[in-house]
Amino acid sequence: MIKSRYLKFAFAAAVASVLATAPAARADEQFFPLQSYRVGPYAAGGTGFFGGFIDYLNLINIRDGGVNGVKLTWDEGETQYEVERGVEVYERLKGRPGVAAWNPLSVGIAYAMIDRITKDKVPLITINHGRTDSTDGRVFPYVFPLLLNPYSETSGIVNYIASREGGVDRLKDKKIVVLYHGSPYGKETIPIYKLLADKYQFSLEQIEVPHPGNEQQSQWLSIRRAKPDYVVLRGWGVMNPVALKTAQKVGFPADHIIGNVWSNSEEDVIPAGDAAKGYIAITTQASGEQYPVLQEVIRTVYGAGKGNLDDKKRIGSVYHNLGIVNGILNVEAIRIAQAKFDKRTLTGDEVRWGFEHLQLDPARVEALGAKDLFHSINVTWDNHEGDGRVTFQQWDGGKWKVVSGWIAPDWAFLRPIIERSAAAYAKEHGIKVRSSGDDPVSN
Repeated sequence: MIKSRYLKFAFAAAVASVLATAPAARADEQFFPLQSYRVGPYAAGGTGFFGGFIDYLNLINIRDGGVNGVKLTWDEGETQYEVERGVEVYERLKGRPGVAAWNPLSVGIAYAMIDRITKDKVPLITINHGRTDSTDGRVFPYVFPLLLNPYSETSGIVNYIASREGGVDRLKDKKIVVLYHGSPYGKETIPIYKLLADKYQFSLEQIEVPHPGNEQQSQWLSIRRAKPDYVVLRGWGVMNPVALKTAQKVGFPADHIIGNVWSNSEEDVIPAGDAAKGYIAITTQASGEQYPVLQEVIRTVYGAGKGNLDDKKRIGSVYHNLGIVNGILNVEAIRIAQAKFDKRTLTGDEVRWGFEHLQLDPARVEALGAKDLFHSINVTWDNHEGDGRVTFQQWDGGKWKVVSGWIAPDWAFLRPIIERSAAAYAKEHGIKVRSSGDDPVSN
């Protein structure tokens, strides 16, 4: 007990020392604290995503001199994808001047930060993940599940399966198995799959794979006995290639496995070898380096020897491109906020306002060099996700090929569910639900 108290005191003293010696705020810098993970079972996702994010920030600094003269800076804290480490990095870096936004790319860390960032008034960006009901900006003003939330993803997947079968009416009596990662992230969609199964009258079984997912033989034997029409793979990290290889062993066809947004990368399929050929996965952004913004990153950032990826073959990969897109969204939110609050270092609350007005139509996306890399985004004060449009890609053994158009979720079905959940959260936590004019920063 004495040792424990000493360690807590020593840790607190160390944090205080770091904060006390933090550099003074500069009028021309905007800071991104990065809760990255470059080691551990999920390092492939972390190195790709944070590599792409940093590559884009570097591009803006080198090519443009920052955002309207404001240089973008960052510092990384290794989390190994562990909640406790993520919180420690938050407490250690939150005192740095000019914090723009947090981008942890971790459901567990994001959940642990919601109360903290709300109190500190700095936005939390949970691109493609996080709490579904945080889409409701009336209750979660500082949380932004940009591009896709777990429920809109689920709706998109079911809509895609329906399109393959000839329409939603053909889902009746189909059998779908959801194989999910045994974590808060993996369990997030259990309720919505049940609701969609009831709506469309398909048979549903949901099977958990314990973290990290190295052993799945019993789960796939159960799937073989169930004989489903489709398996939805809601995996993460090593779980994904193991699932594809085990599916092959039990004779389940790869082209009837539909991966979710964290089961859609090269790192998920290449280790599976031939077992991955034909596998299909959802995505919010395409892979490949042919897009003008990627070509600019290669020429300007890697050409200057400042690229963040050690393996240049990963440029244009799914995770790297997600990091690029995340960089675009963060930078454009700052640019939009600067147009209102002046071309200077912004407060976290001012950056939040920028995210609440983050509206990039296809024309603006093209102007940013990202045409066909991602579709668009239309964030509002009460919708912190955007439009939720997704596409689907198939692995041909060497690369991903897009096999669908942009598919929208069923917002008429989803929005009331999201609002009910957000209202319950607001009641439980004593939160006043915002109205359209309830934003002191914009006044």
